[in-house]
Amino acid sequence: MIKEYFFYVLYTADGYFYGGYSDNVYRRFLTHQAGKGAKFTRVKSRHPIRLIYFESFDNQHDALHAEAMFKKLSRVKKEAYLQSQGVDVNIWVK
Repeated sequence: MIKEYFFYVLYTADGYFYGGYSDNVYRRFLTHQAGKGAKFTRVKSRHPIRLIYFESFDNQHDALHAEAMFKKLSRVKKEAYLQSQGVDVNIWVK
């Protein structure tokens, strides 16, 4: 059985896109929701957060690479990337 790794994007209540990676995207999302995830998502003004996108990879390297590339993008390019993946960012962006 091949282990899956995920690149995921959260949308925060204060309007940020947060990219991360995990081997269990739903568990990691619940960790973020509980305020115990990354320092960035522990800020109360960022809650509630929503899981708006995730992508599966068959190895950790590719998932980490996707996360790193996403984090380097400007806000406009993050929106364009998400739209190219079928995410309607207009429902999230204020």
